Amino acid sequence: MTQFLITGAAGFIGYHLASRLLADGHGVCGVDGMTRYYDPALKQARLERLERWPSFHLIRGMVEQPGVIAGAIQRCAPDVIVHLAAQAGVRYSIDHPGTYIDSNLAGSWQVLEAARAAPPRHLLLASTSSVYGANPIAPFAESHGTDEPLSLYAATKKSMEVMAHSYAHLFSIPTTAFRFFTVYGAWGRPDMALFKFVDAILHDRPIDVYGHGRMSRDFTYVDDLVEAIVRLIPVLPTEASRVRTSAATDTLSQHAPFRTVNIAGGKPVPLIEFVRTIENCLGRRATIRMLENQPGDVPLTYADPSLLKALTQYVPATPIDVGVAVFVDWYKSWHGMSAPIYQAELQGQVIGRPQL
Repeated sequence: MTQFLITGAAGFIGYHLASRLLADGHGVCGVDGMTRYYDPALKQARLERLERWPSFHLIRGMVEQPGVIAGAIQRCAPDVIVHLAAQAGVRYSIDHPGTYIDSNLAGSWQVLEAARAAPPRHLLLASTSSVYGANPIAPFAESHGTDEPLSLYAATKKSMEVMAHSYAHLFSIPTTAFRFFTVYGAWGRPDMALFKFVDAILHDRPIDVYGHGRMSRDFTYVDDLVEAIVRLIPVLPTEASRVRTSAATDTLSQHAPFRTVNIAGGKPVPLIEFVRTIENCLGRRATIRMLENQPGDVPLTYADPSLLKALTQYVPATPIDVGVAVFVDWYKSWHGMSAPIYQAELQGQVIGRPQL
């Protein structure tokens, strides 16, 4: 059994990853501040499901608070650390920049310092496709430039990657930073587009579609994301794992045990097509307000997943209509609109897990 420390364990992705690892027979120590960025009842519900596992326990605290991560490591002695805790959201960063500095910079530094004192077998960090900014070259490869972020959120995530590289170099900490692309699925955050669109359509409110629907996103179903993370955990960023084929450009650093990896399927979906998929799953039409782009928005996210495939022999592939349908079922169950059908998870099963 491997012992994991997951920051942000009561969050959307942290919850799904912890559920998968627990179901696979591992131990999970979670750290979460249970902030009020969105409805804490949703976080509490995720946490209650995790706490049904004897091999899970939670340490409540903010990652940026000195001593929280170091104390968690001392208590849990993790073999692997997965740092998911962060202040998310491009638009929220415009009006609340301080929370991004605290969580994404100071919090990540606390994780790095704790890993320096007690090096794990592997440190994995969650970054974002937002670091690519308005990259004109598509699909986005990890080797593309990321020095022109368009939001503070992206800037803090890029800064986390840079800090992590320096710690990997100075203290020989095997570190992988994975870049997420528009993750969606059951138990998602209320500030995410899918949640907001479904909620508005079911309650006969108009939805705001920015960029006049011309934006495209490389949507990644959450169970696919978790599968990719699980496969990356044993792939240490060392010369032994260097990709030497022409199919992918390896980002393994020449100066540190450090690598960045895109996690996405490489199949962007136009935003208006995403809306139509939601409508089909709900069986009703949306009232759409077409609006201009908001500050920080990028027109396209489009991953090159060839490095992920070379390292793990896996690429996310759940069709958007399948993933959206699962979310709609979960949303209705969560809000009491239908009989609960999301029961398999309670026995440690992950709905929609790819058959490998």
